[in-house]
Amino acid sequence: MTPIQIPKLPEPISYGQKLLLIGSCFTEHIGNALAEHKFDVLQNPHGILFEPFSVHHSLIAYIENKKYKEEDLFFLNELWNSWHHHSRFSDMNKEVVLQEVNNSVEQAHEFLKNADWVIITLGSAFSYVLTEENPEKAKVGLHVANCHRAPGQWFFKKLLGIDEIIAAMDNAYHRLRAFNPKAKIIFTVSPVRHLRDGVIANNRSKARLLEAVHHMVDKFPDIYYFPAYELVIDVLRDYRFYDIDMAHPNYPATEFVLEKFTTSCIDEASLQIMKEVKQITIARKHRPMHPHTNAHKQFLKVHYERAQALAAKYTFLNLQDEIQYFSDAL
Repeated sequence: MTPIQIPKLPEPISYGQKLLLIGSCFTEHIGNALAEHKFDVLQNPHGILFEPFSVHHSLIAYIENKKYKEEDLFFLNELWNSWHHHSRFSDMNKEVVLQEVNNSVEQAHEFLKNADWVIITLGSAFSYVLTEENPEKAKVGLHVANCHRAPGQWFFKKLLGIDEIIAAMDNAYHRLRAFNPKAKIIFTVSPVRHLRDGVIANNRSKARLLEAVHHMVDKFPDIYYFPAYELVIDVLRDYRFYDIDMAHPNYPATEFVLEKFTTSCIDEASLQIMKEVKQITIARKHRPMHPHTNAHKQFLKVHYERAQALAAKYTFLNLQDEIQYFSDAL
């Protein structure tokens, strides 16, 4: 492997802190791992976002507690959709869509008030912009977060310039600092290869993201960079670490990146607690061949008591689901 030095954060992440994660699908690998270890996380309240303008819009929406209205939605393929949200919010009933997007924004607004960390993963510098071909002429020029399988002629595909990306991230940073002065930011660039753009275009896109992110890191003392992209592209550097599509890092690759993230970004005390929490979460996932045996009942009893003891020792851990599971199964 190519050696890589990842400096430890000067004030690493610890249990009891709040972490908001925003960005590409690789964000959710980190977020799911942290959530499984019972960190207090909120991830992608707008759904998966790939490009900087969408990330910027979502952060501003959380800060302002934006209320989406009917005119913010559009009807396509029998569903009501939002250009600023992932398709997981889409529904045949527009009232349902509005309720879900607004509930999500309100939750993010309250969470972000006291967040200690915002982890942003940028996936692509390509942005899709609405053209005059789309039915809603008033929204021409809008950078969309999701195309929702709309006709291709509705969009202009634009490779954002470095200055445009910096301007969006700089504005989001200053708005965040005014809203929550204690929040620190970790930027990552997704190692997922956007091969539909072509290899050359994908590399140009990633290069622009990297340049913009490092501009922000160099400019502000409370912004940091975690090299998820470099760990997969330059350290692992082998197709056996990709899924069959040759674009997405596979399980061993994501586990490798997560291991590096925990050792470089999480404090020593929390690393020890993570080991104890992992024993509980693994035990909950266990599916016995013979669930009615005394041996399995003893297994459940041991982990029920262990989860209770851990929750009592570390009051910031929410192990209620695990405790309830072991209790119900006894």
